[in-house]
Amino acid sequence: MRCILWGCRLFIFLFLLAFALKNTDPVSVRFFFDAAWQAPLIIIVLAFFAGGAALGVLSLLGTVFGLRREISRLKRDVKQ
Repeated sequence: MRCILWGCRLFIFLFLLAFALKNTDPVSVRFFFDAAWQAPLIIIVLAFFAGGAALGVLSLLGTVFGLRREISRLKRDVKQ
């Protein structure tokens, strides 16, 4: 089972590597006030993916800390 998992990971890595190597053309991302960022397409895609993942993690932090507080309160109630 472990070999199958590593095989899937290797396949996904090689697929993403081939995708990155095929998308190296420079593109411009235009922001407000005539600001522009020029970089290879894969860098821009990965940067926005990482930014979205970071925003997703930040949006869940309140829920995680609330659940941790509730778990600790329930553990205290069980001990009493």
